Amino acid sequence: MAIHYEAQGRTALIRIDNPPVNGLGHSTRDGIVSGLRRALDDSGIDAIVLTGGNGFFSAGADITEFGTPKSTASPTLNEVIAALDAADKPVVAAIEGTCLGGGLELALGAHYRVATTGSKLGLPEVNLGLVPGAGGTQRLPRALGFATAVDMITTGAPRTAGALAALEGQRLLDRVVEADAVTAAVAFAGEIAATRPLPRVRDLTATGDPAAAAPQRAALVKRSRGFLAPVAAFDLVATAVTTPFDEGLAAERATFTELVAGDQSAALRHAFFAERAARKIPGIGADVRPRPVAKVGVLGAGTMGGGIAMNFLNVGIPVTILETAQEALDRGLGVIRRNYQVQVDKGKLAADALEQRMALLTPTLDYADLSDSDLVIEAVFEDMDVKRTVFTKLDEVVKPGAILASNTSSLDLNAIAAVTGRPEDVVGLHFFSPANVMKLLEIVRGDRTADDVLVTAMALGQRIGKVGVIAGVCDGFIGNRMLNNYRTAAFALLRQGATPAEIDSAIEGFGFAMGPFRVADLAGNDISWAIRKRRYAEHPDVPREEIADSLCELGRFGQKTGAGWYDYNGRDPQPSPVVADLLASYHEKHGTKPQTFEPDEIVQRLVLALTDEGARILEEGFAQRASDIDVVYLSGYGFPRHRGGPMWYADRVGLPTVVAALHRYHEDEPGWAPAPLLARLAAEGGSFE
Repeated sequence: MAIHYEAQGRTALIRIDNPPVNGLGHSTRDGIVSGLRRALDDSGIDAIVLTGGNGFFSAGADITEFGTPKSTASPTLNEVIAALDAADKPVVAAIEGTCLGGGLELALGAHYRVATTGSKLGLPEVNLGLVPGAGGTQRLPRALGFATAVDMITTGAPRTAGALAALEGQRLLDRVVEADAVTAAVAFAGEIAATRPLPRVRDLTATGDPAAAAPQRAALVKRSRGFLAPVAAFDLVATAVTTPFDEGLAAERATFTELVAGDQSAALRHAFFAERAARKIPGIGADVRPRPVAKVGVLGAGTMGGGIAMNFLNVGIPVTILETAQEALDRGLGVIRRNYQVQVDKGKLAADALEQRMALLTPTLDYADLSDSDLVIEAVFEDMDVKRTVFTKLDEVVKPGAILASNTSSLDLNAIAAVTGRPEDVVGLHFFSPANVMKLLEIVRGDRTADDVLVTAMALGQRIGKVGVIAGVCDGFIGNRMLNNYRTAAFALLRQGATPAEIDSAIEGFGFAMGPFRVADLAGNDISWAIRKRRYAEHPDVPREEIADSLCELGRFGQKTGAGWYDYNGRDPQPSPVVADLLASYHEKHGTKPQTFEPDEIVQRLVLALTDEGARILEEGFAQRASDIDVVYLSGYGFPRHRGGPMWYADRVGLPTVVAALHRYHEDEPGWAPAPLLARLAAEGGSFE
């Protein structure tokens, strides 16, 4: 049953019961309207309280219904809210826990709202490429003012009821209580049962000046990089100030309808479901339970090791961090403290929370202090001999049953596990830098990794706020193996005449925050050079990246040396005459004539290079599903979320079109022949999805 109805004295209590998040699917909407009619028709009822349960008022619309007849079947959410709005008995929304999207729009349709202090309220529709579609852009600015509403709606970030209640002039919340909003709402309903006329949010006047926010809108356009929903939301919130309610509501609905049918929202909904699918590990039964992890060890207090440690400190898990020298250990502890201090200075972390987290951190120079850890993660130099030495030592000192994890980004996990007497306890946990910020966690499954170790890794990833994806053991796993192909495509464009700035500008116009050459300068060109040199040694037939290697031979490693693919004054990249001369010398040496490329051509070459390698990874069994590959690139490599990921994007372009393009590129530059899986799917009319 989606709705429970009961009378508490002369107040009707309508409780939404649609686990897990009280989504507002068709049956729930119908139940709310039925309960409302029952209460309005009952002469023994003077007021109505609408609430949820199990920590949710409602998390909003049931997005599995989008694009189906149920999404538009009566009563729609707009019709439900209109019924609340028009009720001739007072309706009080009692908010406990999560109240998001359509759930907040539903509450805004009530005459009054009572909430617990810690309840989270928000309109996160932009995260699905949408705007609120049931009055949110029109009612929220009337309740909170233009500035607060535009921030909440364009970012999608929720706020607590306590924070909203403290805003000057807020008209959203009538009462805020520490606990038990339902009891408080029933009492409040008795107090206002005879109040007439009943207050309606739609009748309020929105405060604020959208014209004065023109610079804010311009900054939003720039920041959105082609993502439509945030700017559309801004403009709709502005209409709440400048136009009548019904006119604004009609504009909102028209915009919602247009966006929900578009590729951007489809891509974001794909991403939403892909992240949830990635948590499921085929072949492992629901009866496999995770191992307990109460204490973590981290080897290495550098940038990566310190960032990894912070993830566990943030959720209250004690960490022992090991270094080989006191100076390096002290430096690492200082960086961790400074990172937390930045959060304190920005008001994102309380000062006492900083000290609490640092108190959970135990520094050491002795491997023996890791002996009682439930999980140990090494974050040492990316060298196989170093990794083997570390794991040999860990195997000796760490207790039986503990999980031994490598943060390697490309090395053979099976070879690392082989030096231990417990390869079933070894797993890859590939964090992305900065590890305390980046969401992606590649969970690398070795040939002998135990099922419960994988389950533990996935559950722990969720606990520390990461998006986990299972990857098999191959050079670079999923993300870096594809990144190598992406860089190869970028280098091919260089050889054919494009400049680093032209390539970066094109892919940034597609939605990436940074192009491949700006990223390389930021990360350090020496890092990718070291990987290339390892591959040259392991595979003598691999063609050299002559231009990139020549750049590194000049000592141009990027921002840290003040020169890379660009020249730097601080962090600001400028086209480099040295690089221009390097490219000209290459063409002169090889007798080639530089070609001119349109931005769209550059984008297609780079993105389809990702798709092609992703198809090979999928066919070879190193990724569980195509959507996992999309998750890796959306969460860890800056692929624009509103483009859906390289595999989903290829499906939208059309696989026959993708294959034809790859064949065309192959004519210009050997090595572009499409992956067999890609060619087969295109020929059969199939798709990755």
